[in-house]
Amino acid sequence: MQEYVNDRTICISIKGGRISASILAKALTKTLRIMESEHAKSVAKKKELPQGKQTLKDLTKQKDKLANIQVTNKNIGSFDRVARKYDIDYALKKDRSVRPPIYYVFFKAKDVDVMTAAFKEYTNRTAKKKARPSVCQKLAKAMQVVKDAINQQRAKHKHQKHSR
Repeated sequence: MQEYVNDRTICISIKGGRISASILAKALTKTLRIMESEHAKSVAKKKELPQGKQTLKDLTKQKDKLANIQVTNKNIGSFDRVARKYDIDYALKKDRSVRPPIYYVFFKAKDVDVMTAAFKEYTNRTAKKKARPSVCQKLAKAMQVVKDAINQQRAKHKHQKHSR
């Protein structure tokens, strides 16, 4: 109880020869305004925590439990889009000791449900990308179909010329 009272104690000093009730009221209102502005600043400072992609140092300052996953260089952009969609705070760290370099993604695990939803979407996106044929393969198939069609037309025309 003593500590609670000490935390709530305020000391106001006023210089003056004679202190009336109006001077005391003005001093108290000024003190309250100063205290409210300091409280508003501290609340604003707490709300200024960085969001989204940030440094590992900033992420560890937030005193939340961190988890990590490995991502290759090709998948960083897709992970970034998913992380922004689900408002996940994360930091990228590059491991240069391995060739090709591996990226570790450290993230805050505050809300587990949001994390699981984000990683499910991320894994689904990467699986779909691997299942799709590349544009070069599609182009090569289309070129082969066109070549076959041209060859068939040539053979047809040659056959018609010989029959006459």
